[in-house]
This record gives sequence, structure tokens and C-alpha cells, in this order.
Amino acid sequence: MTAEPLLRALSRMRAIILDDETLVRAVASGRQRGETPRWKRVELRYVDLKAGRHLQVTAYDETQAHTSNHAAGDAARDAVDDLLDMPFGNWHVETTTEQHQVRVTKKLEAMVHTTARAAEVEVSRDHDQAKQRLLPEDDPVLVALGISDAQGRIKPTRQAKYRQVEEFLRLLDTSITDALTSGALPKPTASEPLRIVDLGCGNAYLTFAAHRYLSHVRGLPVHVTGVDVKQQSADHNTGVAAGLGVANSTDFVVGTIAAAALDQPPHVVLALHACDTATDEALARGLAWQAPLVLAAPCCHHDISAQLRKNPTPTPYSMLTRHGILRERFADTLTDALRASILRISGYKVDVVEFVGSEHTPRNTLLRAVRAGGRVKGGSVRKEYDELTAMWGVAPKLAELVDL
Repeated sequence: MTAEPLLRALSRMRAIILDDETLVRAVASGRQRGETPRWKRVELRYVDLKAGRHLQVTAYDETQAHTSNHAAGDAARDAVDDLLDMPFGNWHVETTTEQHQVRVTKKLEAMVHTTARAAEVEVSRDHDQAKQRLLPEDDPVLVALGISDAQGRIKPTRQAKYRQVEEFLRLLDTSITDALTSGALPKPTASEPLRIVDLGCGNAYLTFAAHRYLSHVRGLPVHVTGVDVKQQSADHNTGVAAGLGVANSTDFVVGTIAAAALDQPPHVVLALHACDTATDEALARGLAWQAPLVLAAPCCHHDISAQLRKNPTPTPYSMLTRHGILRERFADTLTDALRASILRISGYKVDVVEFVGSEHTPRNTLLRAVRAGGRVKGGSVRKEYDELTAMWGVAPKLAELVDL
């Protein structure tokens, strides 16, 4: 894979995107050096409306999605040209037979990687995106996990769990696509599959869902490991894996997050709703492994909250800690802000995003970290962290675990 002129590569992608018969979807994300596009991420696909075929563009800013439809032809061409003019750092373009990844280098050249699909896929042009699921209700994994019944229908009592699985898969899909396109993750092969570890997996709802989606829907070679302190969980999950026929590409390890032994370091670390400092232990393991991608959704936050109760509140912020409920919410925010800062100091690019809508769960923050380099020894990131911890008199557990 060699660099080529950016305009030439984008011109090729333009022709592919404008082919409404073969395009499955196109995704633009990231940014070019020294530039910031209007949108954080844009997704394109063709939909069939009553008025005919249209290019549907879903553009995401910091808080919400904006969807627009452009009639195939001149309107679609204008929309695509506008997006190709924006300084996105990555383009991922999927057709029925191929997948193209374009990464813009610091020299504003294009690194293009094209792979053929193992088999031609069908294009879904259903306009009702809300009903489009990454794993259908009758998927064998959902039935095996007890989310769906024997007839392939989501059980009424498991609707929230199904929504959680779907939202997690969307975040995972986006994160892995962006990391593969940028080169942060190596391209998985049959001999070197994408290694994923789920720390504190419990009954492995999300572990099995990730394996199923990435291997069967995305067609990526993957090996997934679940870690949990309970032998009962490992035995149960091993049985589910055998029943699904995926025992060769999954395994379950009994041990604590801090001490569980893996044969090889993972490429992707997941830690979803690990309680209190268990999230810090998971993040520390990810940093020790130098994992290219880390996704962590914290649960309860007790450590920093307890420290705030013991320390005098700095002026003029007494109103933030005077009332218990406000102090707890502030402690949650401060904890995750410090975690994000430590990850940046450790050489990661970090986003803090919403994981499942707040109407479904109050524990809806997810830290997404992509390895970008080595530990930062100075600079503004470290200065801001030192000033914040000194002001509030707190010592984050993650800092202790990574010897910051």
C-alpha cells in the first residue's frame, strides 16, 4: 500500500459512492492535519422513497444526528462533492463486492486499502432506519442468551437489554471501522484475528454480541476472550459458546480484572459497567497491554466521591458539593474527566460519548480511547491534570495503577 495523490483517491471514491446500485454505505470521519470538518462523522447510503431513490446523508455533530435525502442524480452529486471537499481524515466505502479504506496522511496524500468481500452482499435500501437492527431479533445469539424467545421475538422483559446490545454494537462498529481506517488497528486475518477481551464480562451478553456481529455481519476474523471472577460465569459462557458453535474463537478466563492472564495482549479492550475502581483496573490493563482501542463504560463512582467528602471544597465551588446529590453527580463527572486526562497523558486520543440513551439508564457514559503514541511527559494536557487534582485534593485510582 503506497501513497497516492489525495484528489485522485477521492475521485475514485466519488464514482463508487455515486453508484446507487452497488453502494452499501460510505462513512467519513476524523480530520486532516490542522483542519476540522463541519461534522464529526457522516454516513451515506441509498434509500428508496415514494419519490424515487435518494442518497441519505446522516451527519453527526457533538450532540445529535442530522439526516437529509438527496435525489439520485444532480442533487446526490452535489451533496457528495460538498462532503468530499470537507477535510475528513478517513473514508470507509463499502460496496456489494468490495471495501475501500482511505486514510489521509500528514502530507495530505491518500493511503488506500481495498479488499474483496468473500461473497457478494445484498443492499438494504429500507428508509426506516429506526427499525434496522445490527442483530435481528431472531439471531441465534439473542435466542441463546435468553433475550429472544424460541420464536425469535424479543422478550418483553428484555427490551432494555436488547437496546443496550444494539447501541453497544453501533459504537463498537464505528470505533473499529475508524481504527482500522486510520491504521490504529492492524487488519485482521485468519492467522492473526482481531483479539478482543471483555473485562468483567458476567454472562457475556455483549461479549457474544460483539463476536457475532464482527464475525458474521462484518466478516472479520476475531477471537473474543471474556474475563470474570466467577467460575460459574465461565462455565455458563463456555457452554453457550459450544452451543453456538464458536468455541474455537472464544474463551473464558476466571480471574480478577487486575490479574487475569491472557496468552496474547488484545487489540481491543472492553470494560462495560465495571463497578467503581474496577473500571480503573480495566483501563490500567488496557494501557499495560498498549491496546490500540479501549472502550469503557463506567458504573458507580465511589472513590473520588469519598475523597471529596473528606476534603475542603476550593473557593468558589462550595455549591457543587454542599448538596449530596449534586456532589455525587459532580464526582461522577470529575472521575471520568480525570480518567480521560490520564488516558491522553498515556498516549491515547479520547472521546467521551453517550452509551445508550439516558432515558434507559443513568450509567450512559462511555470512554473511547485510541492509541496514538507514547506517554506525554509535559505540555498542556499534563499541566491541566496536575492543576485539577491539586485544586480538589484528589488522587485518582487510575493514576496510582499506571504510576502517573
